[in-house]
Amino acid sequence: MRESLLDRDVQRRTEVPVFRMLPDSYVIKVGGRSVFDRGREVVYPVVEELSAALDDGHKLIFGTGGGARTRHVFSIGIDLGLPTGVLAQLAAADTLGTAHMLGTLLAPKGVVAIPPEIFGHLLPLFLRAVPGVIYNGLPPYSIWEHPPKIGRIPPHRTDAGCFLLAECFGSRELILLKDVDGLFDEDPRRNPDAVFIPEITVGEIRRRALRSLPFDPVILDLLEHARLIKQFRIVNALDPSTIRAALAGEKVGTVVHAG
Repeated sequence: MRESLLDRDVQRRTEVPVFRMLPDSYVIKVGGRSVFDRGREVVYPVVEELSAALDDGHKLIFGTGGGARTRHVFSIGIDLGLPTGVLAQLAAADTLGTAHMLGTLLAPKGVVAIPPEIFGHLLPLFLRAVPGVIYNGLPPYSIWEHPPKIGRIPPHRTDAGCFLLAECFGSRELILLKDVDGLFDEDPRRNPDAVFIPEITVGEIRRRALRSLPFDPVILDLLEHARLIKQFRIVNALDPSTIRAALAGEKVGTVVHAG
């Protein structure tokens, strides 16, 4: 209590086991651009698979992305000279819209979108009452968002927000629903001969300097420093069967390990 919190010895003494609040839960990020922007043809099969996963008894926490709407807001905001923190505030409104859409489609299962102001505080209560809950995916940095190294786009977006939530509550796993099978050595949309990577570590991603990452790059920094979440998984939402396969622990998608 009387020592500086910047003291390295004090910091090392805080390395004690961390309590897992929701160890049986899974955090699933439902992409805005990769899922919702594609409309009914993609969204409905994903919702059907998520509904089946809820029926299987899984405790699921859904985070949503903003997709094209958020990118449009970023474009306008950057053109107007708005700072990173304000852009983060605007993005939160777009992602909340996607959360409400997903909540409407999963309402028959008792799953709804929770207002960000009370989500974190009451998450254990909500998850005890219903099989799943939905939030807007963004960490609530708002005007306190960290300045990026390059440009003004907020570095902590919905992938990072879902990771931080899973780490804080000690969830069993983080699953990112994207529109690719996982991680490749190159962008598979541009190079059909790109090689699929089923498993990889943060260090290897950096050594290979992979340029095409289907997730927020800041997650790599978060994963290296995490205490409870030691990996995350990327699966293809365009093949919805991979969702329950991932929940069952099958080898689908790409698993990124801390090291």
